[in-house]
Amino acid sequence: MNPAPTLPLSDDCHHYQTKAEVPWDLQKYFSQRYSIFSYYDDGICLTDDAWFGVTPEPVAMQVAYDMSGPKPSKKVLIDLFAGAGGNTIAFALSDRWDKIISIEKDAPTLACAQNNATIYEVGDRITWIHASCFDYLDRLQNDPESLHPDLRVDMASAVIFASPPWGGPGYRTAEVFDLSLMEPYNLQQLHEACRKMDHALYLPRTSDLRQIARLAPDDEKIEVVQYCMKGASKALVAYIPGKAD
Repeated sequence: MNPAPTLPLSDDCHHYQTKAEVPWDLQKYFSQRYSIFSYYDDGICLTDDAWFGVTPEPVAMQVAYDMSGPKPSKKVLIDLFAGAGGNTIAFALSDRWDKIISIEKDAPTLACAQNNATIYEVGDRITWIHASCFDYLDRLQNDPESLHPDLRVDMASAVIFASPPWGGPGYRTAEVFDLSLMEPYNLQQLHEACRKMDHALYLPRTSDLRQIARLAPDDEKIEVVQYCMKGASKALVAYIPGKAD
C-alpha cells in the first residue's frame, strides 16, 4: 500500500455557487457552507455525499484543539475517514502532529479533500491514502512490511480519529441511538479495528453512553464530550484509551 498521489477533481466534485445549482436535499447544508468551510468561496469542493458527513469547521477546530493537549508522546494522527477533509485540515492547522495520515476510499471524495487542504495551505502536511481504513489498520498491526515506509508508524506514538458514516435506523429520531445499528460500520467494528491505539470516535449526539462505557479498558475511564454550535449539540466524541493484547 502506497501514499495516494494528488487525484484530479472529477465531475463528481462540485463547487456550487448558487442555491439554484444545488440538489434539493443538500440545500440546507449549502446555506450553512461558511460554517462548514470558512474558505468556501476560494474553491472548496465536495461530492454530493460528502455534504452529509462533513464536520462543521468550528467543531473540527475544537476537536483538534482538545486532541492536542494530552499525551505529548503521541506524535502521529491517523484520520480514518477523511471525507472532504474538514477534520484533517483542522488537525493540520493545529501544528501539533509530526505526521498526519488521512484515509479515504472514494476517489472523488479524496480529490475534494486534497483540493480543500491545498486551499487551507496544509496539503503538504498530510499523507493521503486511497484505500479502506480497515485494510490499512490491519496491515499496520499485522503486516507492516506491506506498507510504504511513509505509512508505517509506531502504534504506541499514534492516535486515531474516526468520524464514520452514521447511517442506520433511528439515527436522526431516536432519543437514545443504538450504536450497534450504525451503518455501514457499527461501534463494535470500529472499536475492534482501533482498540490497540488511543482512539477518538466522532458519534451522533444521542449515542447510547452505556454502549460506549463498555469499551473502557480495565480501571480506566472514557471521556465523552458533546460538541455544540449556537447552543445545539452537533455530535459527541468518545476518547477511548488503547489496549494492547
